[in-house]
Amino acid sequence: QVQLVESGGGLVQAGGSLRLSCAASGRTTRRYAMGWFRQAPGQEREFVAGISWGSGFTDYTDSVKGRFTIYRDNAKNAVHLQMNSLKYEDTAVYYCAADIARLDTVRRYGYDYWGQGTQVTVSS
Repeated sequence: QVQLVESGGGLVQAGGSLRLSCAASGRTTRRYAMGWFRQAPGQEREFVAGISWGSGFTDYTDSVKGRFTIYRDNAKNAVHLQMNSLKYEDTAVYYCAADIARLDTVRRYGYDYWGQGTQVTVSS
């Protein structure tokens, strides 16, 4: 089992920045890829960004490329999402997820463990 807890959400004006953090506990000795997803009201949950165990591979959905950066600190069992130039359409609940079947690559589906989510609200 892997437990994930997100933090760092909040209210920000359009054009502003936020950094989301995800702390992992439980089977932290196992190596796995991590990802961030989001779900806006009335919409399906979507992949935002993912990172491999060694940080050598990252993937982003097109709408956040150049604005968001995912990175991780394996020594602290943490993964972060730096979000810059936020837009109103980035408003959503953001979830951290672990993909224990992936180590050196990232995929946009099939994640095994999920956090409870953190709300990000961007005012226009």
